[in-house]
Amino acid sequence: MQLIRAATSVAANYRSACRSRSAADFRNKLAIAEEECDEAAFWIEFARDHGLVKTELVEALLEEANALTAMLVASRRTSARHGQSKIPQSRIKNL
Repeated sequence: MQLIRAATSVAANYRSACRSRSAADFRNKLAIAEEECDEAAFWIEFARDHGLVKTELVEALLEEANALTAMLVASRRTSARHGQSKIPQSRIKNL
């Protein structure tokens, strides 16, 4: 159950980041998505390591979770370096 919550939270928080109102809000929501993605990877590893699922059934999911985590980290760091968000600053001022 926790795996499903964490995994679906990644998508919800990423969508929320794309609709953020500021660069800081964007980075914060990406950070939450990053944490949830890492948690999803943890639960996949836990299930695999405790014999709850076969390794070959979850290896691709684990690789994808780790790749998504890396992309979220990179996006957040790039945004922090450049002070960028998905919304142009001119639009933010009009909100």
